[in-house]
Amino acid sequence: MTAPPRDSVRPAPRVAKELAASSGFLLARLGFAFKAKAIAALGEADCEVYDYSVLAIVAEGVPETQATIAAVLGVDPSRLVALLDSLERRGLVVRERDVHDRRRHVVRITPAGERQLRRLRELAQEIEDEFLAPLGADDRQRLHELLLRIAAVHDPGCAFRDADAGVEG
Repeated sequence: MTAPPRDSVRPAPRVAKELAASSGFLLARLGFAFKAKAIAALGEADCEVYDYSVLAIVAEGVPETQATIAAVLGVDPSRLVALLDSLERRGLVVRERDVHDRRRHVVRITPAGERQLRRLRELAQEIEDEFLAPLGADDRQRLHELLLRIAAVHDPGCAFRDADAGVEG
């Protein structure tokens, strides 16, 4: 058996070199790939896309209003109501009237929500470990530090200083 002529072998599909040379393009493309993996894993775990984010926000211990959660996540408040309805039906959060402003509701995590959050944290860590497997621990730390620097300018809600959590942005 002879090999096909060299000019008939097609290279693997790839993006244009100028796109691969763009850090912004790579960041966006890899972000989409990571999000797709996360959505698939969450679906397999019978979770919705925003479950982890909402539970993590309300688990920090500060009673958050629905409007604050919507703003942090960048979702329409009416979309957040549907998300909270789902979490509440599953017993993961409760909504209560704000004692300081009876027109608003605050959201609190339940013990079942805390258990679900632990599972989602593990799942998120597995996805991240798989995705960042080509990098060693030092490179992962450096990547995270660089992303925090970028976030501090373009998405300050993701970059903050918290000595207790070991996060600096």
